[in-house]
Amino acid sequence: MSTNTIDPNTWVDKYSDYLFNYTIVRVDDKEIAQDLVQETFFAGLKSMKNFKGEASERTWLISILKRKIIDYYRKINSNKGKAEVRMNYINDGESEGDWLEERVSDPFDKNAESDIENTELGTAIFECIDKLPEKQANIFKMKTIQGFDTETICNEYGITSSNLWVIIHRARTAMAECLEKNWF
Repeated sequence: MSTNTIDPNTWVDKYSDYLFNYTIVRVDDKEIAQDLVQETFFAGLKSMKNFKGEASERTWLISILKRKIIDYYRKINSNKGKAEVRMNYINDGESEGDWLEERVSDPFDKNAESDIENTELGTAIFECIDKLPEKQANIFKMKTIQGFDTETICNEYGITSSNLWVIIHRARTAMAECLEKNWF
């Protein structure tokens, strides 16, 4: 039984800022970020019947947005897009392939091999975080792992929200390069 509901009339008010901030650090272009968020809302409207209510509305929209970002990088055929696709799309040869967040959200899709792989990936992620400059690593962990809001982090470090997003973007870029070398 689904516990979450969907109400597209509230999406722009509730999620547009969050989705834009999520996108801008990944594409680094305001107009493209805005377009991708609009495409996400449109795709969400078209696929509302597929919303099962197992995830929150925001999580569901983020999963759509991730695909839009990956598709954007695929279209421009960039290395970043190829890395994002490798991180988010799994083709095990048995089916068409699965998006990582769909696979991860399925509690019945666990086995010993995936548990080991997840542990190894977790270790690789934390090793890469340890290679970041201390301030950058702390801010990255606060924002992406611990889920602190922007204002709290900015107040703690005495930085603007723009500075925060630059630091997060640089950390993500360094993390992607590190994982590319050490994990993929």
